[in-house]
Amino acid sequence: MVDTRILTVDDPQAIAAAKQTIDQGGVIAFPTDTIYGVAVDAFNSQAIKALYAAKQRPDEKALPVLIGDAHQLTQLIQHTDQRLHRIAAAFWPGPLTLILPKKIGVPAELSPYPTIGVRMPNLVFTLALLRETGPLATTSANLSRGPNPVDAASVISQLGEHIDLLLDGGSTPGPTASTVADLTGPVIQILRAGPISLAELQSIADPG
Repeated sequence: MVDTRILTVDDPQAIAAAKQTIDQGGVIAFPTDTIYGVAVDAFNSQAIKALYAAKQRPDEKALPVLIGDAHQLTQLIQHTDQRLHRIAAAFWPGPLTLILPKKIGVPAELSPYPTIGVRMPNLVFTLALLRETGPLATTSANLSRGPNPVDAASVISQLGEHIDLLLDGGSTPGPTASTVADLTGPVIQILRAGPISLAELQSIADPG
């Protein structure tokens, strides 16, 4: 049983406390541009295992990674190219998750596949947090198949005993599925439809 520390997002110590918690292998919860997320250091295998256990999430279901800026991609993926740079510049931060080749050294616990899903959320506080902590393995702050966590109370009721630090930002907009696009091959593939269409991605990827 964890005694969850709660800070508001406008607390001057919030981001520093989150970084300290992450650096110590702890679990944090925070608001995103959709719902609350729960996260650990994307490079800490033990913390990732603990997050899977807390969520009651199947091991074969990869965890997406949130980043605070495009430079953090180099820690996670094998290589970047002009297509990726153009798409990231056009649609990040925003509702787009990119599936990319995973870099050697990224924990297998994060994804059992040779790929990794990465997104940059469109919320000022969350981006500032991620720029301090570095990439975070993040999933929704609820039990698997539990109610969507749109406020701090919902997070505490479902995962409170597993969270070291909760950053309370009030109510979030609610669940909006991002477009999931696979960029591992020469042709962009949409794995989950969302706000950004294949045509929009193609027009940016290959402006002609």
